[in-house]
Amino acid sequence: MSQQKANRSALLGRKLGMSQVWDENGFFVPVTLVDVSTNVVTAIKTEETDGYKAVQLGYGQIDPTKVTKPLAGHFAKAGVTPRRHLVEVRTENAEEFQTGQELTAELFAEGSEVDVTGTTKGKGFAGTIKRWGFKSYRRTHGSHKNERRPGSVGACATPSRILKGKRMAGRMGHDTSTVQNLTIVSADVENGIIAIKGALPGPKGGIVLVRSAVKGA
Repeated sequence: MSQQKANRSALLGRKLGMSQVWDENGFFVPVTLVDVSTNVVTAIKTEETDGYKAVQLGYGQIDPTKVTKPLAGHFAKAGVTPRRHLVEVRTENAEEFQTGQELTAELFAEGSEVDVTGTTKGKGFAGTIKRWGFKSYRRTHGSHKNERRPGSVGACATPSRILKGKRMAGRMGHDTSTVQNLTIVSADVENGIIAIKGALPGPKGGIVLVRSAVKGA
């Protein structure tokens, strides 16, 4: 891993929704707006004390009365007001940050590549057609109630069990997903909003982690 890739910048943010902007060639570019206005460093992890290097970020305001005593002490030690969301990001330049330091949108320059991690929309319990894209059975000639059934799930005598990984009905969505190598279109430092080209995982209002790209940048 190169030194540039090891020194990863990161910000927590909230999806505000999608929009579109003009690029220099006169084309419409779809962008997702992300609010990153309240990021603060709440802890520093070092090789000497923790065995690895990382920076812990806090994002989002929360009522101090709703914070547990251990977390309240953690925030007090960092000298910051309580934050709703915490995340730890490994980086080789952790010593360059200070506890209580506020991070803004200027951390990412326009045109830079980022990886965005979020939680996908939950779809609830879904069948094999919606969840895995199975083909439905014919609806005529005596198919009865088999149109949306998955069919065989394995042999009966050998191996007398359903193999692991068999695609079946179940809960769909609400998974952690990362989209790599997205481009920063603009960064509004004053309002704490960054515009990222393309779509991001999760619903409007969802929490996302924006990190400098680990590959392909």
